[in-house]
Amino acid sequence: LAYSRQVEFSFSGNNRTVKALLILYLPKTAKGKVPVFVSYNFAGNQAIHADPEIRESFSAPLNIWGNDGMVRGSEKRRWPLEYIIGNGYGVATMCYNDIYPDRPDYVDKSILPLFSDYTQAAQKPESWQAIGAWAWGMSRILDYLQTDKAIDPKQFIALGHSRLGKTALWAGAQDERFAIVISNNSGCGGAALFNRKFGETAQAINHNFPHWFCRNFRQYNNREEAMPVDQHGLIALMAPRPVYIAGASEDLWADPKGEYLAGWEANPVYALWGLKGIDKVDPLVPNTPIQDGHIGYHLREGGHDILQYDWEQYIRFANRYFQR
Repeated sequence: LAYSRQVEFSFSGNNRTVKALLILYLPKTAKGKVPVFVSYNFAGNQAIHADPEIRESFSAPLNIWGNDGMVRGSEKRRWPLEYIIGNGYGVATMCYNDIYPDRPDYVDKSILPLFSDYTQAAQKPESWQAIGAWAWGMSRILDYLQTDKAIDPKQFIALGHSRLGKTALWAGAQDERFAIVISNNSGCGGAALFNRKFGETAQAINHNFPHWFCRNFRQYNNREEAMPVDQHGLIALMAPRPVYIAGASEDLWADPKGEYLAGWEANPVYALWGLKGIDKVDPLVPNTPIQDGHIGYHLREGGHDILQYDWEQYIRFANRYFQR
């Protein structure tokens, strides 16, 4: 069904080295160059499938998610590889903990200390943190994928779930090599509007995950209305490229309505390009995807997760844009 390849990345600077492991799947029966989904996984490459040949990610021994989180094949439900590959798409994934282990006390194990200005920059309230580091890593994956002649360099898709949905949006805003950007259940700091103050809030993120965003962000705890921007501006930065936002009916913490409204509020920027955005229909009807414009949206039944239903919508959306 597919060719697979495991690629070791080595990032060096300041007499330090950080290693990351990518696994790439490309369909054997592809006719022409292959579009590729670029997405991090949470629990290590070995967790996306039970295949014993998949090497354990470098960050796996850190047990970020506890002893059970890194079990081989434990996240297979989130990675319907046979379905994705069977539809002619490649998959490139890496454990996000290889780039920045997802704990505030693990910054020294991340890529940030590799940079010459890290010691000074780490003291600045505007300095990048984990979300920025993970987005940087997604661009480095593209650097490698562009060297493979079997891959279409104009058909990269940034995809992320939850905190990695926040990451995918930021990566897509900075790197126009991503032809499509997909945010799955990304919530506050991702697609959801801050000013709704619904579900996860700025204070909740900064308290629970103080390493995700710069310290300047903390000044908006319980005062989101003072922010000079909101997340529809982030969505608009993808224009004129297509962007897709997805929520889940039981995932109120991620505010699926706020995610939809950010897409709706980005419409005027897409209109400047002469492109259709998203129709103003009731966004809270589950399993009724909106996909006829350059901004897509669906609300899946169920909770905070990424499942085959979500992948089916993303492939359908990408097929239309890529004319497949």
